[in-house]
Amino acid sequence: MRILLTNDDGIYAPGIAALKAELAALGEVTVVAPEAERSAAGHSITLDRPLRVHDVYVGEVFLGYACDGSPADCVKLGVKEVLQTAPDLVVSGINLGANVGINVLYSGTVAAALEGAILSVTSVAVSLESSKKPDFTPAANIAREVIVQILERRPPAGSLFNLNVPARPCADIKGVVVAPQSTVSYDDGFEVRTDPRGAKYFWMTGELDRREVSPDTDTALLADGYVTLTPLTYDLTDRRLLAQAAAWRIDITNAMRAGRNHGGVK
Repeated sequence: MRILLTNDDGIYAPGIAALKAELAALGEVTVVAPEAERSAAGHSITLDRPLRVHDVYVGEVFLGYACDGSPADCVKLGVKEVLQTAPDLVVSGINLGANVGINVLYSGTVAAALEGAILSVTSVAVSLESSKKPDFTPAANIAREVIVQILERRPPAGSLFNLNVPARPCADIKGVVVAPQSTVSYDDGFEVRTDPRGAKYFWMTGELDRREVSPDTDTALLADGYVTLTPLTYDLTDRRLLAQAAAWRIDITNAMRAGRNHGGVK
């Protein structure tokens, strides 16, 4: 099996090293990851400059390829240029900090796996809940076991899974549960500060109102001690509104007429 491994915490992050060690038991692992941390990069890609890739060694041991682009860039390059043949699996992680709820929209970890899915490769994003002393080794072991069982089910090419592991001893983990993504948003705000030169700047703040989180979603179940697995898709169509919006029969006749009068529309 050919596995492309990436992350958004950077190629030197301990999470990717732990995951590489576990995934090596499944096949050939190639690391293509950001050369520095790119957390919350979302699904950004680089269009305004060239991308550069270089080999990374830890001592005498080859670790992988570092890219000066985003996590999604890393997957594009890994699939299209670095690997000789397309991978059988893309894995992104292990991220330090959970990626549940609307965090998946901002996460570079999830975006990298999503890019793999767009390229028709089965992909898994792996994250570990935040803690003061994160232990990535048990999380990597759990991730490997879950990934093996996902692949045994032979999901369609391009399937995407978001896996989150609670930061607690294995004896206290309640098991794995397949759960939908929570859609409760943060109450975002900004703390206004002044720098030493008197210029104003803003530091984002925000809290999640957990009273609004449904107990059967990824956010609540992870907090309750479950490993959560959520199938995701990059199809953002709101199918609840699709037929309704089509029935609106939106008319732009007046705008077209105005455009013709101004020479803007031929």
